Amino acid sequence: MLPKILVVDDTHANLVAMRRLLAQSGSQILEARNGNEALALCLDHQFALILLDVNMPDMDGFEVAQLLGEAEQLRETPIIFVTAAYADDLNRLRGYRSGAVDYIAKPINDVILQSKVRVFLELHAARTELQLTMAELAERNQQLIREMAERELVEAKVRHQASHDMLTGLPNRMLFHDRLLGAIQRAHRHHDHFALACIDIDGFKGVNDTHGHPAGDALLQEIAARLSAHLRSNDTVARLGGDEFALILEEIGDAQLAMQLCQKLCSALGEPYTLRVNERLIDVRIGASIGIAPYLPNDRSDADEQLIQTADHAMYEAKRAGKNCCVLAG
Repeated sequence: MLPKILVVDDTHANLVAMRRLLAQSGSQILEARNGNEALALCLDHQFALILLDVNMPDMDGFEVAQLLGEAEQLRETPIIFVTAAYADDLNRLRGYRSGAVDYIAKPINDVILQSKVRVFLELHAARTELQLTMAELAERNQQLIREMAERELVEAKVRHQASHDMLTGLPNRMLFHDRLLGAIQRAHRHHDHFALACIDIDGFKGVNDTHGHPAGDALLQEIAARLSAHLRSNDTVARLGGDEFALILEEIGDAQLAMQLCQKLCSALGEPYTLRVNERLIDVRIGASIGIAPYLPNDRSDADEQLIQTADHAMYEAKRAGKNCCVLAG
């Protein structure tokens, strides 16, 4: 697209002369006979240069330049004043204050006019190229930001998948061990107490054998949802594998409080389930054997494994006691 030059002069002969002198400038020439026409054209076009006659009736060149400078989208347009009063320092100073970047004296010297116009067209071309480059850089920067955000989402998803059970969304065995170690460290630092509970689902194999693995998967998801709903926000429920779950019950100073909480969980897990499997509704019931081990601070390096074994033994005692009950380790 050719750059545009606006020539503003109230004398027709001057416009014709300017048109002839700028015919080979490689630009599109638009003309205005007064200040109002010039302002209207500036709103509809982006000009590389404005050649503005100073002495015009109604609105002179100084006023036009000042109004252009007040419009944010127009103030960067270079203005060359064309005037017979070039030698007048006061007018020249006034012109610069109004926004002029240069002067051309009347009568116009063809070589000077064409030389100055060429300079400003080259500046316009360089500025346009710079703006395009900046726009491309801005777009590339936005693209990089989007790519980084997408990468962070992918990395976060991968980290989540590495530490959570795919079926239930609960913490897996790896994250469970991390949180158990964290609970032990907090207990040592702040003299807090907590409890560990191991859960084994009673009757899960029967649901799998009778209704198939899709029903078993749906049941595990429902069990995870019930456990999460009945625990406090600072507790941890994890799926260790198969139908085995584990709970880290934070800030449990009284072992009987842990027992009461687990008994409520046992009752909640024993309520009937309605599973949707392949557009069919299946009603099932299961139970839960829960073993509870309060943490007793000690200096053993394998305190976490010791606590897990204690809770696991208590869980097997619950199974031997008839299942669907809770046993507190002695």
